[in-house]
Amino acid sequence: MPIVKLEIQEGIAIVTLDNPPVNALGAEGQVQIYETFDSSHEQSEARVVIFTGAGERAFCAGADIRARVDGDPGFPEDHGRRAREAFNSIYECPLPVIGAINGPALGAGLALAASCDYLLASDNANFGLPEIDVGLMGGARHLGRLFPQQVTRRLHYTADRLTATEAYRLGAVHKVVPSDQLMDAAIQEAHIIAAKMPMGIRFAKEGLNMIEWMDLKNGYRFEQTRTGILRKTEDAVEAKKAFLEKRPPLFKGR
Repeated sequence: MPIVKLEIQEGIAIVTLDNPPVNALGAEGQVQIYETFDSSHEQSEARVVIFTGAGERAFCAGADIRARVDGDPGFPEDHGRRAREAFNSIYECPLPVIGAINGPALGAGLALAASCDYLLASDNANFGLPEIDVGLMGGARHLGRLFPQQVTRRLHYTADRLTATEAYRLGAVHKVVPSDQLMDAAIQEAHIIAAKMPMGIRFAKEGLNMIEWMDLKNGYRFEQTRTGILRKTEDAVEAKKAFLEKRPPLFKGR
């Protein structure tokens, strides 16, 4: 059975990490994650992705520690590269990725969550880096994409966890909902994005990834170049007509 499952419905790709009991991330899971998200570059049916975990015990409880103890032959040399590719494939996915965090997101699981565009979380979710307690180093750089510097440092040193409510207060999570409402909330959120101009959303994702690492002047200049390309598309013309005519636009993806 695949560890990473993909389902597409109404323009929404749902990617589910399914490795009972706590969706721990081992070598095969890393490979399947980046293969699944890399496939979205050629995917024309989907316009947005929801990334979640199966079950209610965890979104992803982190690396498969048992495999480490038992002597995973792919660790550490290959492991580092596979892990980077898994996280990068989510970040570099051409479609917006909404993380539906259905339980604890710890260690590698936190890095998976931080690689999404933004997060919704169930009220039983929490976030942390437990690596210091098992003789490893955690993904503090990923943690720093979600939380302020002092929070990142404390979590890295102590292995404490932040609840979904605390993460929401700090701006790391867009919305916290009861666990039985999480996927409905994520699908509702995804429908908002799926209704937008397909090429515009892809340009927006590409642009946000690029300008994150640029200064203000060059970042805005890059955005202006993408605007110049987008405004000449059929969908951009249709968007303006629909706005003036007060009707829903009919996008063709070109």
